Amino acid sequence: MGSLSEESFDEFLDSIKEAGIAITNEQEVRERLAEAQRWRYALATLAANGKALGIRFLDMTAGSNRAVLAGALARFQFPESLQAAFSASLSPEH
Repeated sequence: MGSLSEESFDEFLDSIKEAGIAITNEQEVRERLAEAQRWRYALATLAANGKALGIRFLDMTAGSNRAVLAGALARFQFPESLQAAFSASLSPEH
């Protein structure tokens, strides 16, 4: 099995923000990912269950940048199951 990308969660978060994803309570997300041994799984968990902590990932592009987001998920070597889970957890802009 190959090793996962050496790129950091900070770089990943910056790349999804560039793709139009807003992160509520971003400081909490960064703190929790810094503590996690496997930040990709921790991120998927926060995306799916973070509302109680005020954590939401908001698609500010109404889905128009899904290809850019998919590219970022692939570049940071998210397993396909986590890519699907993260994409499904995105909240539309309100």
